Amino acid sequence: MSAEAVFDTNAPARRNALILSVAQALTGAAAPISIALGGLAGFYLLGQDKSLATAPVTGYNIGVALMAIPAAMLMSRIGRRLGFMSGCVVGMVGMLLSTWAIMQGDFWLFCVGMLMNGAGGAFTQQYRFAAADQGSADFKPKAISWVLAGGLFAAIIGPQTAIYMSDFFTPVEFAGAYFAGTFLLFSGMIVLSFLRFEKPMSKQDRKSADTGRPLSEIISQPKFIVSVMCAVGTYALMSFVMTGAPLAMALCGFKPDQSTWGIQWHVMAMFGPSFFTGNLIAKFGKERIVGVGLLILAVCGVVALAGITLTHFYLALILLGIGWNFGFIGATAMLTETYRPEEKAKAQGANDFILFGSVALASFMSGQTLNAFEGTLGWDAINYVIFPVVGVCLLSLGWLKMKSQVVAN
Repeated sequence: MSAEAVFDTNAPARRNALILSVAQALTGAAAPISIALGGLAGFYLLGQDKSLATAPVTGYNIGVALMAIPAAMLMSRIGRRLGFMSGCVVGMVGMLLSTWAIMQGDFWLFCVGMLMNGAGGAFTQQYRFAAADQGSADFKPKAISWVLAGGLFAAIIGPQTAIYMSDFFTPVEFAGAYFAGTFLLFSGMIVLSFLRFEKPMSKQDRKSADTGRPLSEIISQPKFIVSVMCAVGTYALMSFVMTGAPLAMALCGFKPDQSTWGIQWHVMAMFGPSFFTGNLIAKFGKERIVGVGLLILAVCGVVALAGITLTHFYLALILLGIGWNFGFIGATAMLTETYRPEEKAKAQGANDFILFGSVALASFMSGQTLNAFEGTLGWDAINYVIFPVVGVCLLSLGWLKMKSQVVAN
């Protein structure tokens, strides 16, 4: 294929990837607000027993998991553009409900609001797959990176919104940040209205269309198994450590603004490398970049265990973000090689259901782990978990490589 033909093929993909990147910066900012403040707001809304402080963040991740498959299926029926815009509406309702719950001092209603925030976030998580729907095979990892690069701006917008808007409804703390999140989601919905994808099939066409292989056959592929395992390991570890970090910092005497700045540095590190991760994948391969990401996560654990100063927390959170970026983008790119175009809805939905179900469990166990130990021992326990998870994921990559070599021979 000539260079001109490749360019023509990638032109619509570039346009959509750029729009999705801008939308990621706006709608993606809702996640840092929810996660940076969810545990702290839960901590203050609870009474004496603080063991459920991270339950709102768990609710957010459960919302993502529960909506993962319905979101994918909805978009297969009404299209990416309308599907993504619908997700913004769900997220706005969640933000308003969270605001009201905090102002009323209702912990469990706040958890419901956070669950709806997560349900809206499930649509945002599909941006990376939508970017890979079009264009050449070489462009797909770059498109995923472009979209996630928008998260760098979300990393600035979200935490800064949390810092400057938290006291908007003084004396009620945190409610203003969630209220401001509705305007970010509305702005993202406007941007998403400019997307241009192929029209979804009609009901009659869907009945006669080839839906590809059964889901059981797709998910039993070695590459699918390993890509999901690495994505789950990378993302669940990130959630496990990140969710516990603000509470651990509070136990160490740091102020909420300092923990919010830590989350901002972390989220910037999550998405900042996206400007070149796609090129690194093209040069060195998906599996190698995933392996590097896992090793960076291990270094994060070493740094976190080395001390409890602000510098240790910030550096560990930055390494956590970089490791997530390499591991998650690489694993996502691996996954796109395991399904055909007609199979994408069920394959992507199944992946995100497994992924965010695991992430929800990780965020819940983060609070339980912190609460189970006195002082900073809970923070140490959280970081010790990193090493066996990284080890299992690296072994799975090695198994996939050996299996591929056997098939090749």
